[in-house]
Amino acid sequence: MQVVHVGSEVFPYSRSGGLGDVLGALPAEQARLGAQVSVVSPWYEGLAGTPALIWEGPLPEVSGALGNPQVRVGELLDGGVRYLFVGMGVFDRPGLYHDDDVWRYSLFGRAVLPALRAVGVVPDVLHGHDWQAGLVVAYAHLAGIRTVFSVHNLQYQGRWNLAEASRWTGLPDWTLGPDALEFHGDVSLMKGGLTFADHVTTVSPTYALEITTPQYGEGLDGLLVRLTREGRVSGIINGLDQERWNPRTDPDVPAFADAVGKAAATATLREEFGLDGAPILATVSRLADQKGIDLLVEALPELVRDWNVVVLGGGDPLLTGALIGWSQHARVAFRQGLNEALAHRIYAGADAFAMPSRFEPCGLSQMIAMRYGTLPVVRETGGLVDTVPHDIGFRFQDATPAALLGACREATAEYGRPDAWAARIGRAMQLDFSWAGPAGEYLDLYGRVLRE
Repeated sequence: MQVVHVGSEVFPYSRSGGLGDVLGALPAEQARLGAQVSVVSPWYEGLAGTPALIWEGPLPEVSGALGNPQVRVGELLDGGVRYLFVGMGVFDRPGLYHDDDVWRYSLFGRAVLPALRAVGVVPDVLHGHDWQAGLVVAYAHLAGIRTVFSVHNLQYQGRWNLAEASRWTGLPDWTLGPDALEFHGDVSLMKGGLTFADHVTTVSPTYALEITTPQYGEGLDGLLVRLTREGRVSGIINGLDQERWNPRTDPDVPAFADAVGKAAATATLREEFGLDGAPILATVSRLADQKGIDLLVEALPELVRDWNVVVLGGGDPLLTGALIGWSQHARVAFRQGLNEALAHRIYAGADAFAMPSRFEPCGLSQMIAMRYGTLPVVRETGGLVDTVPHDIGFRFQDATPAALLGACREATAEYGRPDAWAARIGRAMQLDFSWAGPAGEYLDLYGRVLRE
């Protein structure tokens, strides 16, 4: 089976979050299971790798929108996966994402299938990921290629003015109507992926149910209800890269395999930030409304009575400013931005990990935390429901500071029972979040899509 994944980022070559992690791990596991797998992603200016140029030239399919541009295709081979990077002038700028991304990924979407033909790749199944691949799924459908479309976060939809977008897409006029891409007077690339895919997946079973409701459906719940009734929606939980996140071999932390060994990682983190002997509650996150970081900030006056609090992340300027202010407190440490090695030390050294998310399609942080014996404190939503057992983590329902504090108090009480806390750590570190299971589920789904 020839599987082609299409997404806007892929670890370790380009990454801003969980989407890049998925595309860096799932294809490799599918290749290990016997599939022929390629990944197609933009050739960004700052790509962390040097692809070998295997094709270059104009593509008539995008010439009308760009004026006969040169398109180049680069290749990297790793772990049995063929990574193909499509380069155009619109990606020759620093960073991954910009204000004109709907235009940029529309042009990328138009170029993917012609670029695949140019280098001799004929997919049996094309698997598009999030709105940036929505148009690719539409083009593939019109070309008779079977497709799967994964929603990693429904909140981001790739919307743009309908009149302008109609000039970019190159699709038949009927596809721009309300039964396809049109969404409240705009074009929605997310809706395009949902509409034209043979099957839609989300990254956890609970999120697959949540997005059929007005609260989480982002205006697309009616369409998703219909697709669900037709049996065309599945929730498949994400896996975790077992080599990248392994406390036994992680070069950034003291190696450990149980609660006793973890104590050295905790001592290292405590010394790094000058923290006292209170337990450490940490988070590594985008500072965003979705992640509920405002709830954590509002809870800090009470939290610091019992906990040291360590935060690594960047995003919302107001939350950033609040955390900078709080970092003057002896029990609060804040580091702004992304720092891979520091993230590993925090996951390994913290006692508990806070994820007060308003919604969380899947979440990888809680899986990483448990692999390192750090017990999650999570709101009951999305993938957090599916991955955090009651006898390991501490869960709460309402998206309020009071509810978060209630779960933290429960954790504080359990921390005061060393044997019970160590038992939770042991259970957490035994959980299996490898990609083997999800990768096999996807391959089974591809087979079903091909048979249908």
